[in-house]
Amino acid sequence: MKPLAGHRYVALGGMERRPLARFLRSLGAAPVDDLSAASFVIDDLGLEAVAGLGLPEHAVHVSVTTFGSGGPRSHWRGGELVASAMGGALRLTGEPGEKPVKEAGDACIFHADMVAAAGAMAAHYARGTHGKGQHVDVSVQQVAMSRNVNGVLVWQFDRRKLDRAGGCIAYGKAKVRVIWKLADGWCFHALMTGRLGAPANKALSDWMDETGFDNPMRGVDWLAYNRSTLPAETRAIWEAAMAHFFASRSKCEIATEGFRRGINACVVNEPADVLDDPHLAARGFFDTSSGLPDRFMSLREGGAPAVRQAPAIRTGGRPGPLSGVRVLDFAWALVGSITTKTLGDLGAEIVKVESRSRPDLARLDVQVSASGPTSLDDKPWFAHLNTSKRSLTLDLKQPASREVLDPLIEWADVVVENFSPGTMGRLGLDYERLAARNPGIVMVSGSVYGQTGPLAQEWGVDGTGGALSGRTYLTGYPDRDPVIPGAVPYGDVIVPYVMAAGVAAALQHRRVTGRGCHIDAAMYEICVQQMRDYIAAAKAGERPQRSGNADPGVWFQDVFPAAGDERWVAISVASEAEMARLKAITGEDIAAWTSVREDVAIAEKLQREGFAAGVLQDCEDLLEWDPQIAARRALAMLDHPLLGAFGHMATPLRFSVNSFEPFRAPLMGEHSHEVARMICGLSEDRIAQLEAQGVFR
Repeated sequence: MKPLAGHRYVALGGMERRPLARFLRSLGAAPVDDLSAASFVIDDLGLEAVAGLGLPEHAVHVSVTTFGSGGPRSHWRGGELVASAMGGALRLTGEPGEKPVKEAGDACIFHADMVAAAGAMAAHYARGTHGKGQHVDVSVQQVAMSRNVNGVLVWQFDRRKLDRAGGCIAYGKAKVRVIWKLADGWCFHALMTGRLGAPANKALSDWMDETGFDNPMRGVDWLAYNRSTLPAETRAIWEAAMAHFFASRSKCEIATEGFRRGINACVVNEPADVLDDPHLAARGFFDTSSGLPDRFMSLREGGAPAVRQAPAIRTGGRPGPLSGVRVLDFAWALVGSITTKTLGDLGAEIVKVESRSRPDLARLDVQVSASGPTSLDDKPWFAHLNTSKRSLTLDLKQPASREVLDPLIEWADVVVENFSPGTMGRLGLDYERLAARNPGIVMVSGSVYGQTGPLAQEWGVDGTGGALSGRTYLTGYPDRDPVIPGAVPYGDVIVPYVMAAGVAAALQHRRVTGRGCHIDAAMYEICVQQMRDYIAAAKAGERPQRSGNADPGVWFQDVFPAAGDERWVAISVASEAEMARLKAITGEDIAAWTSVREDVAIAEKLQREGFAAGVLQDCEDLLEWDPQIAARRALAMLDHPLLGAFGHMATPLRFSVNSFEPFRAPLMGEHSHEVARMICGLSEDRIAQLEAQGVFR
């Protein structure tokens, strides 16, 4: 299925080599030089730079630049290192107390291009509603900031700052080690909270017991374990024992015996390992003319058209390019929640199906002092990830729940889920059964491995995608162990924009053909797309290795100390001549010059002189002092009934025609009766009966 077949795009500046252009081609769009023939125009120059080109009014025009179009710093020079620095990601990557190190590849630019893909497809859908093209603007800096939800929360609520965590992930109050040295490499492993993690955690504990290792985790009630509230001294004892155990295992043992036992671990792959992966081979991921991946997701079109002509255009009561779209949301945790947040923020009507017996993980993690372990409604993390939704609690194990669920399936344009593959089928909610009731429905499924292939039934987390794809292996300094790329979620925040883009493209395709579809988005594959240049190098016989802050596409770049504690600046140099100009200012020792100067003053001076430079900002810098972030309204101030008014992460897109307005996240089950009455058509008496039966639980 190619929903953009027949559409053409023009790429300006260097965009033809960027992931956004590859994404458009993957959906069937073809490159063209004639602006008048283009459905899409994409650039990395900014709106101001292309204003005089006479872009066609019908085109969706997308700009992806370091700081975005407009605002006091839109003219600043940048690139991956500077965007990562100014967006807050670079400061968090690396070992505590040591010089920060960039993530492998152009991680922030790839993220921004996937956000841009979602924006482009939303504008494409809006064009099908009102017939107008529009400008979609993306700032790489703002996108980089948007994935640091944890850091933004702990600063707003507790005035704390996250720091570099090396091989750990910082969850707010807890720092959990996830990269482990093996006898012949490394693996990714995380102890997970609650029902999701309990079997895998126990499997590791049992393996340690059976092999005779010291095991301070013996007998732990894993259903009661909470990574946020475990005492730090207890975690230190556990992790020391786990480190001793993992150091005795090989990569082969983790991939075979560890997999058989079901522990939450995977090998930290090199790029060559990715090329040889049997799961990707089984999914035909490398079955292309170049032997390199082209697809970002798989789209399987439905059968007979739901209608014989294009359906009537429906608009909703909310602003945004997706106004009128109806979404039934079975999502949980980050991937699904950010997908439906994006759709909802952009104007779609979202009904989130929840259950008190298996609450969203974001309703459980205690990260800030305003939250406690007993409430499901006082977590700002959940509030950030679930704006613009209504909450329906439903016990799907009760047959009477179908009185509520079946009308919602008929009402919905879209169903979103990110359970382990097979779960929706066991609930009677797989694509085939949904399409039998609602033939035009668009279903999107997000998972680590995808819906097919030998690993499809396995589960993983954000770090799984990073470890398998080569991201983790290639992040760090050459003479040190790898570190967690970004120290904040990556795959978990990239996949949702691919899913949202697929939904919007599929909905416009349905307008033309009447056919729905099933979209399969695999985190592993999308992370491999981000690592595509390294995969190509491995295919050519090279063996890419960690290279610190260097980049093969940049003449020179690095991070330098500035005056003060934990203050740094990032500088990129494009050529030998530019380096000579820089040293004319700094002298031969750049670090000596920067270390006695204030970081913002350094960045401003070098930018005035035409250099790409930026401060390694923390959340205080971003939220309190950055004029560009303020101008782009990167946080939406929303009032929460338990937490009060605080800044929620805005979906990092700007539309010239269809501006949007998010609203606060729901309390658990806040809209159950309203949805049952207004959408499902149930009477008050019947709602009361279902309530008494525990259906709304």
